[in-house]
Amino acid sequence: MRNYTSSSLRAQEFRQDKPGEGEGGTIAQINGTGVRLRAFRADDAEALAIGLDDPITQRFLPSLSTPFTLAHAERYIAERVAATYAEGGTLYAIADPETDELLGGIGFDKVVPARRQAEVGYWVGPWARGRGVATAALRSLSRHALAHGLERLELLAHWENPLSHRVALNAGYTREGVRRGAEPGRGGERDDMVVFTRLAADSGDPPPRLLPDLPGGELTDGVVRLRPLGPGDVDFLTELRALPDVINTSVPPVAPTREQNRRRCAWAEAQWLAGTRADLVIEDVADGRPAGDIGLFYDEPFTQQAMIGYSMLPAYRGRGFPTRAAQLLSLWVFAETGVVRLIAGAHPDNLGSQRVLTKAGFHQEAYLRKRLPGPDGTRTDDVQFVLLAEDLLN
Repeated sequence: MRNYTSSSLRAQEFRQDKPGEGEGGTIAQINGTGVRLRAFRADDAEALAIGLDDPITQRFLPSLSTPFTLAHAERYIAERVAATYAEGGTLYAIADPETDELLGGIGFDKVVPARRQAEVGYWVGPWARGRGVATAALRSLSRHALAHGLERLELLAHWENPLSHRVALNAGYTREGVRRGAEPGRGGERDDMVVFTRLAADSGDPPPRLLPDLPGGELTDGVVRLRPLGPGDVDFLTELRALPDVINTSVPPVAPTREQNRRRCAWAEAQWLAGTRADLVIEDVADGRPAGDIGLFYDEPFTQQAMIGYSMLPAYRGRGFPTRAAQLLSLWVFAETGVVRLIAGAHPDNLGSQRVLTKAGFHQEAYLRKRLPGPDGTRTDDVQFVLLAEDLLN
């Protein structure tokens, strides 16, 4: 739910089954686990102003006024709630069931009666984050709405908001795809949005993930540590990806811009949650600094085949780090995912990379002629290696 103003359909077209409506047309209170969804009240204005003026809320709800003042909050309660309801949607206050303190807001709009669908959205105040409030509220509203007339709910989230992706998944939503340029930004840009949906026929249970989180958030053998790539790794990734030998073995063999590196770091967790790739930083346990990167690319879940690739900074080469990283990642892959075949490729002249894979337990399987794009429009051969779970037992 992005801006509450898109529907020109009349509320009465949704008839008496309109989700969120109680007796006499009043908003129905919904009790969930640890939350209560109720109507907004005039005395919510101060907390509402603080919550909607919060930098994180403002970042991901760019249609909000900035700054969002007490006057805006009072107008929101007096006018916007009623306008949303008149257009077929609804807005709830998320409250603490014990104290009735305002914790956030949730609702839906963009109702399409003919399709019995709507778009849901929420926000949580900074004082209430980290307590599962958003997930509990989304579960409660979704269950209520899908039991009272709606059959499909959509939730749109920014790529750079993986916490919202987790909320959607935990509330029983399924990642459906990406809607290009769906969100107008404050500066005139348009952001792509990741779409999650929940149907009335869905169980409401979290969908299984192709790539689960790392146990304890990292993998280590005491010498190297693998941790997820994140927004704070832009400088490191920019340095690594600018190395000529790294560029020449990349696909395509072109140095990414700093903005592309920033986006890769910012989107890494969302990609992991989507099950398409897991980007990790290889750290030297001794000094705690990034030494290189290693990635898992799960492009063939139907054949249960994934690929790994890695790069190292010059100062950390020759110390066996990529072999250790490949072994750690491989063990996690076979223990925690459905991957059966793990493949990796190396340039025919890159004997060092081939030795890394052999030491990590991979077996050379094929020589693929002109498989990859090379520098200046050329094509390069690829020596392909494969690792199976049983290889690790030998």
